[in-house]
Amino acid sequence: MIYLDNAATTYPKPQSVLAAADYAAKKWGANPGRSGHTMSIGAAEEVYRARRAVAEFFHASGPECVVFTLNCTHAINLVIKGILNSGDHVVASCLEHNAVTRPLYALSEKGISFTEAQVFAGDHDATVDSFRSALRPNTRLLICTQASNVLGVRLPVERLAALAHQYGIPILVDCAQSAGVVPIDLADSGIDFLCLPGHKGLYGPMGVGVLVTCQGEQLSTVIEGGTGTSSISYEHPSEMPEHLESGTPNLSGIAGLRAGIGFVNAKGIERIFRHELLLVQTIYDHFSRDPRIQLYTERPNEKYFVPVLSFNIKGVNSEDIGQKLNTMGFAVRAGLHCAPAAHRFLGTLEQGTVRVCPSVFTRAEEINRFVMAVRKLVVFYEKRGKQLPNP
Repeated sequence: MIYLDNAATTYPKPQSVLAAADYAAKKWGANPGRSGHTMSIGAAEEVYRARRAVAEFFHASGPECVVFTLNCTHAINLVIKGILNSGDHVVASCLEHNAVTRPLYALSEKGISFTEAQVFAGDHDATVDSFRSALRPNTRLLICTQASNVLGVRLPVERLAALAHQYGIPILVDCAQSAGVVPIDLADSGIDFLCLPGHKGLYGPMGVGVLVTCQGEQLSTVIEGGTGTSSISYEHPSEMPEHLESGTPNLSGIAGLRAGIGFVNAKGIERIFRHELLLVQTIYDHFSRDPRIQLYTERPNEKYFVPVLSFNIKGVNSEDIGQKLNTMGFAVRAGLHCAPAAHRFLGTLEQGTVRVCPSVFTRAEEINRFVMAVRKLVVFYEKRGKQLPNP
């Protein structure tokens, strides 16, 4: 199987990540921070080391700014539901994942409204103007993905953060497709709430997400419970990061995430990005020469894109293509990718798209085999009588 579904989760995981997760389960099998014995203290120290590694990687002011969550969706929900009240308004991009749009829709029944701002691929000025036009006097939060999980289109998050702060509004950035792929500096970017998964570009295990913020104490808690601190009080701790962390954490996943960050640092984030972008550009260049294949953006470049590409064979449902590719030994994602807002923007809400995303482990030879497989599918569908344009 040639795995090209890395926008969903990276695979394979580095050996260092697998070893770290396994070692944590064997060496520190106790509940971190809940007991005074040696094993529990060792577990707590490992969580702290991971917290510090995340803070350093994203240039946060300290480990206390790092909150471990179940996943990126959990982190996003903590912010959205911890900051908004009835009567508030939110501006989000038109490319958001359901991790953003579903919580906002649910809150609309409680008097919270939201507007989807148009994104203009390759035109950051127009995108910023679109967000500015969507602001209202009661806008309480600005939300945007740093890169679309469907198109790979990058948004100008630094400029959007500056816009939000101009009006005294915090910004939440969904970095599901950018963390570990492009450099992110929390201090310089102006991002107030950075939400990310551990299992994608950081090559960690599933089941760990992160919220990075120096404003966590301003959020109302969504979940309360045991933290291992202030146990005598019924009140949940107000100090970070315990304020937003309740219950036993995923120690093995957190240890694996720390190893994943080490892996990305060792490889070099710029080197990883260049490798993946070149592979996506190779696919794009081959497909752009065939009028029977539909592409949805300009040629991906480092300024406006991350290495994610969507395509279709014209006249064929994307899920049919995905199933055929699976039988040919290729793992891709087909359909709506949990982002109907993006497909509404594209006009592909009924058809969906086939999404390809390489990783640091993907080889040029595998990409060439993938291109050949898609070409065979084009011929296959032509023989089946599909109305495809002549090459």
